Amino acid sequence: MAGTILIRAGGRRVDIANALKVRDVVFIQEQNVPVELEHDEHDADALHILAVETKTKEPVGTARVLDKGNGVAKIGRVAVLKEYRGRGIGQALMQAVLKTARELHFKSLILDAQVSVIPFYENLEFVAEGDVFDDAGIPHRRMSRAL
Repeated sequence: MAGTILIRAGGRRVDIANALKVRDVVFIQEQNVPVELEHDEHDADALHILAVETKTKEPVGTARVLDKGNGVAKIGRVAVLKEYRGRGIGQALMQAVLKTARELHFKSLILDAQVSVIPFYENLEFVAEGDVFDDAGIPHRRMSRAL
């Protein structure tokens, strides 16, 4: 039986490594995103939010927050391992992102959502903007919300 899931924010090397573990499975293996697009220079500066299975201590979900200046944060690399989807982990990750962004005094959030998950973000009060665009062969759309 699976243990409970702990959501935590961090920026330590171990958090980046754990975030990459999840992202490698979800984006590189499942969605065929090239590794050179998935691993980028922003990870060192980002705040990483992790979902960790408490029994195994293994990471099962992640998101990152980047300071874009002028009170704007960009949310990205939101991912949950397939076997943990449908359990509210993505929702918990995003609630932690929203809480952390408020604590850091950001005024608004932006993200580039895969078109297939736009309804997930709409339920979190994000609004789609502009046209659909391609990112790593996957249709995306910019979304934003005020805090």
